[in-house]
Amino acid sequence: MARTALLVMDVQRDVVAIADDGSGYLPRLRRAIDGARAAGIPVIYVVMGLRPGDPEVSPRNKVMANVLRAGLFTEGAPGTGIHDDVAPQEGDVVVTKRRGSAFSGSDFDLVLRARDIDSLVLTGIATSAVVLSTLWRAVDLDFAVTVLTDACLDTDPEVHTMLTEKLFPQWADVATVDTWLKAVAP
Repeated sequence: MARTALLVMDVQRDVVAIADDGSGYLPRLRRAIDGARAAGIPVIYVVMGLRPGDPEVSPRNKVMANVLRAGLFTEGAPGTGIHDDVAPQEGDVVVTKRRGSAFSGSDFDLVLRARDIDSLVLTGIATSAVVLSTLWRAVDLDFAVTVLTDACLDTDPEVHTMLTEKLFPQWADVATVDTWLKAVAP
């Protein structure tokens, strides 16, 4: 039987300030988190964290260079913390990654193996970054994957729509928060 975890990825203060479009994203995500907890599904938070001075960032990495120019993700900076509206509770795991995917530069795979998790439910900001890269790696590692389309957010709504309606359904189950909550309700 599948052991599932809900992933809340890169929902950090500075990222929410940039991406939140006023559509009620955080309350929807909060419902997914509360529903997962009610159903006994572990919630795992994944955050991007870069050491002061960014020793893990190569100047050849265009994506990470853009992140540095935006001043995002320095460990210990207030904006790097998880947004208060969806903050972890005691017992939730927080994984720090150094790149786009939850699996990159982190102990995420160790956390999943230790808990015998083989099914992932993805949420987060941005659909075209952490969600896409984590989905791709999870599929390669034979995880069952569900993407909660309205619990993902991107600064480009057209890219979000293309990914969630055209690409992701080829690799994973896609659902809204409400549909998923009905399926997992105790």
